[in-house]
Amino acid sequence: MEALRLTATWPVPHVAAATIDAAGAVATIGPTDRTFRLASISKPLTAWAAMVAVEEGIVQLDAPLDDQGVQPGCTLRHLLSHAGGYAFDGPDPISKPGVRRIYSNTGIELVGQCIGRAAHMAFETYLHEAVFAPLGMTSTDLRGSPAHGVHSTVEDLVRFTTETRVPKLITEASATQVSTVQFTALAGIIPGIGRFDPSPWGLGFEVRGNKHPHWTGTRNSPATFGHFGGAGTLLWVDPGVNVVCIALTDRPFDEWASDALQLWPQLSDAVLLESAANERSR
Repeated sequence: MEALRLTATWPVPHVAAATIDAAGAVATIGPTDRTFRLASISKPLTAWAAMVAVEEGIVQLDAPLDDQGVQPGCTLRHLLSHAGGYAFDGPDPISKPGVRRIYSNTGIELVGQCIGRAAHMAFETYLHEAVFAPLGMTSTDLRGSPAHGVHSTVEDLVRFTTETRVPKLITEASATQVSTVQFTALAGIIPGIGRFDPSPWGLGFEVRGNKHPHWTGTRNSPATFGHFGGAGTLLWVDPGVNVVCIALTDRPFDEWASDALQLWPQLSDAVLLESAANERSR
């Protein structure tokens, strides 16, 4: 895919990228077997493991977690959609559940803790056994926080995004839940991007909605779901056209944010334009 050549202009030491088109064809550029820190792209992976745990019956999305050291009334659904009332980092809640969209590493870490207790194993082991191993993600592992500690490759993320399009580890209904906006009216701030009202989120995945400006492209549909990471990484799935885009770098986002917020949408739009042209020619 010619659109991927745009990554050659990015001011980063290394970049690898991939797209999956509507027919399932994969195009790549760069060292797709190189391991990168995903940063917050870890959150969608953690959420997928959470849905496996829900389907196994060891946890429930809507059961209060009061006995798990989580504030009263807070559920996994709240935590996974950044509606749990916890700050970006820190153990103490700053809002009641379901009142504000507060982007929170702590909330996702609490998800990992709850699943680990329910499964009677470390969460990194559960994540590996529930998601990485069955999908053949042999170069992916969790090193620390389930909110930002996963390291992986473009090749493995192609496997994961293929799962989001045609789920095998969870039911179609659970996969739909992940990309469906939760607590629709909540406003919130996306770190490094801005404040939005409303600020739609699914379970572990951001949903694009009508946010503007945004790190995805102007051609991405409102149903687009994905995440970007502070390590200079991005992943989105646009179900409107059934296209995926992944790009991993090793330069922290805050070092080139002003460039990234121009270059990432440019890449996204180019991918969608080229995908549409290819689809018309079939």
